[in-house]
Amino acid sequence: MKYIHCKVFGHNYEVSRNVTYHVKEYTCCNCKKQLTTNGKGNLTELTPKFKEINDVLERIHLKKNRIKLKTKQPNKELLVFTH
Repeated sequence: MKYIHCKVFGHNYEVSRNVTYHVKEYTCCNCKKQLTTNGKGNLTELTPKFKEINDVLERIHLKKNRIKLKTKQPNKELLVFTH
């Protein structure tokens, strides 16, 4: 019965995982269908291949941002003024 809602009104997708800033995984609240964004930005069904690609992308994205955060720390010898 839960699939009838999706057939009549359409899917109700919510973001289930943020892979990067632009790549996300979506899950329908009613039927649990999963989608992700592909290379062109369109929604496509989440297959094991895309799941593996998203895992690798997330690992690279987190590693890249962790390095950026470490290098952005201010020099402790400088005075920092705030309002």
